[in-house]
Amino acid sequence: ADLAAGDIRPAPDGIGFSVREKGGAAVAVRLRVPGRHNVANALAAIAAARACGVPLSVAAAALEGFMGVRRRLETVGGANGVTVIDDFAHNPDKIAATLSALHEFPGRLLVMFQPHGFGPLKLMREGFIDTFAAQLAAEDVLAMPDPVYFGGTVERSVTGIYIVEGVAARGRRAAFFPDRAACGEHLLSLARPGDRIVVMGARDDTLSTFAADLLTRLRPG
Repeated sequence: ADLAAGDIRPAPDGIGFSVREKGGAAVAVRLRVPGRHNVANALAAIAAARACGVPLSVAAAALEGFMGVRRRLETVGGANGVTVIDDFAHNPDKIAATLSALHEFPGRLLVMFQPHGFGPLKLMREGFIDTFAAQLAAEDVLAMPDPVYFGGTVERSVTGIYIVEGVAARGRRAAFFPDRAACGEHLLSLARPGDRIVVMGARDDTLSTFAADLLTRLRPG
């Protein structure tokens, strides 16, 4: 299908836009997942539905029921004016998409990024540095531990400190800590109303538990 999106309206809990087929009327779409990258994903889903003969209006309405995927810009909750977000971003492109979506709205970002392995960190080292340096705002903060380690003989020559040093050298606020517990302590000590704490990383299901624990510790009492 020849589709085009317009009238894009970002919101913290989703994004709205209109979609039009060539020569046809515009149909409104409201997604419950944020980020302009999800507009592109929605257009692909609508195109697939149209190829199967589903009317445009029916395909658009069906997308409004999509609640998102676990750990993709998932809001864990908020306390004391601080929001905690759990996100699967683990490579430069996905990190850029997440940070771009979050920067559509006011609020400092306090990011804990746990790399998903020493091999990927070494391979994408410069990409990580470039992405965080370009996508973090001046007031944002990045905290990084060493990569998650699953054992074995993987080479451990590149660690989180290399990314932090590269990002800091480009004028952004970044700090390295040997483990993620210390990263969490650092971000909690900085958090103030209006901030968003973002837990990023992949291949480690305990990251969601970590994010939930940060939220608990933000709550009074």
